[in-house]
Amino acid sequence: MEPRHFRHWPPDMPRSLPAPRSTLLEMFLRSARRFPDKPATIFDGAVLSYLELQNRVEKLAGHLQRNCGLKRGERVLLDLQNGPDFVIACFAVLRADAVVVPASPMNIAQELRHYVEDSDARVAITEPELVGRFSGLPLQHVVLPNQIPEKISNPTPSSARPGDLCVMPYTSGSTGRPKGCMHTHATVLHNVVGAALWKNVTEKTVALATAPFFHVTGLIHSFLATIYAGGTMVIQRRWDPLAAAELVARHRCTHWDNVPTMVVDLLSHPKALEHDVSSLKWIFGGGAAMPEAIAQKLFELCGVRYIEGYGMTETISQTHINPPQNPKQQCLGIPTFDTESLVVDPESFRVLEPGEQGEIVVRGPQLLTGYWKNDRSYRESWVNIGGRDYFRTGDLGRSDEDGYFFISDRLKRMINAAGYKVWPAEVEAAMYKHPAIKECCVIASPDERRGETVKVVVVLRPGMSATESEILEWSKTQMATYKAPRKLEFADALPRSASGKLLWRALQEREFARPAPATRP
Repeated sequence: MEPRHFRHWPPDMPRSLPAPRSTLLEMFLRSARRFPDKPATIFDGAVLSYLELQNRVEKLAGHLQRNCGLKRGERVLLDLQNGPDFVIACFAVLRADAVVVPASPMNIAQELRHYVEDSDARVAITEPELVGRFSGLPLQHVVLPNQIPEKISNPTPSSARPGDLCVMPYTSGSTGRPKGCMHTHATVLHNVVGAALWKNVTEKTVALATAPFFHVTGLIHSFLATIYAGGTMVIQRRWDPLAAAELVARHRCTHWDNVPTMVVDLLSHPKALEHDVSSLKWIFGGGAAMPEAIAQKLFELCGVRYIEGYGMTETISQTHINPPQNPKQQCLGIPTFDTESLVVDPESFRVLEPGEQGEIVVRGPQLLTGYWKNDRSYRESWVNIGGRDYFRTGDLGRSDEDGYFFISDRLKRMINAAGYKVWPAEVEAAMYKHPAIKECCVIASPDERRGETVKVVVVLRPGMSATESEILEWSKTQMATYKAPRKLEFADALPRSASGKLLWRALQEREFARPAPATRP
């Protein structure tokens, strides 16, 4: 029987994609051959053509091979903010047949240490303002893309194949130890091509790139899908709603992938909407639910429906996305190309009917091929249903009669702060380093702008004292800013079961049951 969601499939859209027969590098080189003089990136007023981009990629790849001794299959840490250097570094690593390990520029040194040591990276690529964080890390080479010697030999010919490992983004798990998600050219290209087709990304596309490239949403949708089609990226290094509106107006941007908080910022900025943003025809996002009122305001302003999607680091972005001709608000959408999704009972794994709540499971060509050095976690992430293996997302949700999917709760403790995934166990491990903290529990707290924000409930050690502001400021020195708690509550004790297990869900439910703070007239 035909899946329900095919009734809402975009017209004239294929329902299946052929398996990729090329690589991300070949994808880029194909666009460079087709559009050598066309702008590939526009950044801070500077234009970089596809040919210029290719030349800089070749130069950096040659340096990585000749001067850094980079070998096929080695992992290279990319610690860069949004900009042309990220694009150049990414393709240069692939040109050298190596593997991109994207890292957040917000990570602190001790977080970077785990990525370096776990991935066995010998080489990192970063920028001058971030290079200080690499002091003392077990790296042989820290490369600055703009400081490459002029005379560099050409890199050796690429021998990469679609099944080769190419990108390894890290995600956090319930143990608090970030895990490397192993993705091949084939798994990544499936979603790159799918994103371009679904959103009508062509050589005429001018994409406003505000989502961070180290995150799978920005990597796939803003960056790689645009390059695949031969379009142009207008890149913003750091999010600024007024600057974003100015860029849209100046360059007549047509596509914008984001997290909902960016749309909220844009629509609430008193001067941003003085700029003409009517060129935007496709606005997509995910990571957090878009408030219905904001989506309606956006439609009234631009005549464009906000299209929500859903995915994970393990699926290198989308597994579900709303059909542009019939989107539903605060909805994950329908399964994308060649993707199957079910809602099952999280204990018995019985397939549930529309409207029943359970765990969302998925299968498709975009699934990771393994967790780096963590076969056990990878095996435990799958369940066999009807003779087919499905990946457990850890998200609770439901489907409707039309085959659309909705998230209703979390099965795991993940916090979704403005689209950034934060795992409480990782934050708790860092918080326990504070000498005054005896116990702590990290939960999500409702936030009008971010959707959710990180809150910590703290029990102090007997005889010791610390203020809320002191602990919160200290936490910013221990972890990336987006992970650091923004709220703190002191408690005499944490709720525990008879067996001593921390009842984090009780604290979580209490937090979301609190009345919203009164707003000033």
